[in-house]
Amino acid sequence: MTSLTPYLLFDGNCKQAMEFYQSCFGGELTQIAVKDSPVKDSMPAFQHEKSLNARLKNQNFDLSASDWLRPDRPRVPGNTVCLYLSGGTQQELTGLFARLSEGGDVTDPLKEMFFGTYGALNDKFGVRWMFHSNQGR
Repeated sequence: MTSLTPYLLFDGNCKQAMEFYQSCFGGELTQIAVKDSPVKDSMPAFQHEKSLNARLKNQNFDLSASDWLRPDRPRVPGNTVCLYLSGGTQQELTGLFARLSEGGDVTDPLKEMFFGTYGALNDKFGVRWMFHSNQGR
């Protein structure tokens, strides 16, 4: 089954923000920096210290985040929070992606990445959605 998680996008301070949220909510925090991932070689050096992904989870709380890693697109208020659909089957993810992209703007088509299938879009109402699945890998 696909799950829905809030996803926050920070401007270089994701690590600090997620550590702060952990101090408020408790839970287990996992983080990976660009420099510690396979994507490092395809990213400019100024991005290497930024967070590629962070997740804070406890029994009643699940929050994901990263630093803004798209220098070709401006980070502006309103596009720093998105809804993150993850898990489920490849078929579920593909169907949701197709329906939510109708009349919207696909910014990252669904494709295989080193961490699974990933895609992102802004729907016709301007809401940002990110998609991820390990199914089909």
